[in-house]
Amino acid sequence: MSSNQAPSPTPPWWFFLAGAVTALLLFTLGAASSYLYLKSQEQTQTPETATEMGLLAEAWAIIEKEFMGPLPSPTERTYGAIRGSIETLGDPYTYFVEPEPAVREQEQLQGHFGGIGARLELQEDGRIYLFPLIERPAARAGVQKDDILIAIDGQPLPQPADLDDATNRLRGEVGSVVRITVLRDGKELEFEIRREQIELPSVQWRRLQNAPEAGYIRIERFSALTDKELTEALAELSDVRYLALDLRGNPGGLLDAAVAVSGHFLDGGHILTERHADGSEKVYTASDGGDALEVKLAVLVDGGTASAAEIVAGALQDRERAILVGQQTYGKGSIQRIHRLSDNSALHVTFARWYTPKGHQIDEQGLTPDILVEEHPTEEQDPALNKALEYLMKD
Repeated sequence: MSSNQAPSPTPPWWFFLAGAVTALLLFTLGAASSYLYLKSQEQTQTPETATEMGLLAEAWAIIEKEFMGPLPSPTERTYGAIRGSIETLGDPYTYFVEPEPAVREQEQLQGHFGGIGARLELQEDGRIYLFPLIERPAARAGVQKDDILIAIDGQPLPQPADLDDATNRLRGEVGSVVRITVLRDGKELEFEIRREQIELPSVQWRRLQNAPEAGYIRIERFSALTDKELTEALAELSDVRYLALDLRGNPGGLLDAAVAVSGHFLDGGHILTERHADGSEKVYTASDGGDALEVKLAVLVDGGTASAAEIVAGALQDRERAILVGQQTYGKGSIQRIHRLSDNSALHVTFARWYTPKGHQIDEQGLTPDILVEEHPTEEQDPALNKALEYLMKD
């Protein structure tokens, strides 16, 4: 056999020895890695865990074989298992939220969402009526008050309509387009509306007509926008001598927003203490020089005043900056972290309890008003506000 290419020289003996050593080393490392992995699995999945997972599979095998009715999807089973296991903790504030309501919840806390800018109202006839907001996308597109929403993106609404489902479908990414069909005077009209960022106001304010030197501020919830809105309210009411801060029915919200709100009325100092399971603490304080230090202040509270709202009320009461007027508050003295899971669902986990500046823990007790008013407000009368004004204007 002939070839134009010269034959390769034979490798020296040490070349084969090095290859053998390398192969042995790789084999040893692989075996060690496998051993360590199996040991870690043994430690993670104890016999008890394996038994419990076996019991779950055993139970569902029986259900799948014998249950007379439709079975939940794998996702529904997973959500049910999460909820059931969380319930064993016995904590009403540690809970699981499915993806769609979790998104709505996040929007509430952020203070804005992508939408068409219309209020939806489900009326007694089972249909949803639209009330477009001034200068918002729906109004600009031509939607009018009392238009009846009958379809979204070509899909008719059921009768009676599902308000939550319609709300979720109208909301979406800012800049995206939704197509709605409405009924107006017996005629069907279709509109294509580009979603815009819609803010959820959390603060309302006004001067009181019957008391020109007094201002009124109501905080609906504590969101990422609350501090900015309160700053604007205080600027417009900067010349009032008396102020009623209404936290009735406020379910709470963001801890940072509650701290910021308290800081407007305090010149530095303690707002709350956060205590963790390991015994560690975190103290929240106000910055020096709040912008509403001189105004005489009363805080309106009731059984719906909870969580972050109680943080504000408790700090202002303990620091003797304001009196509380109304009814005993709800009594939620724990703090939760919200964890976003991989499918956009959310897990709320209690990780700390909070204490007022004087060390009070209000869980299941609430805050006691300085002036107790049992009557509930109506459109004509607001006994708690009247009592607050009576106190404020008594020099």
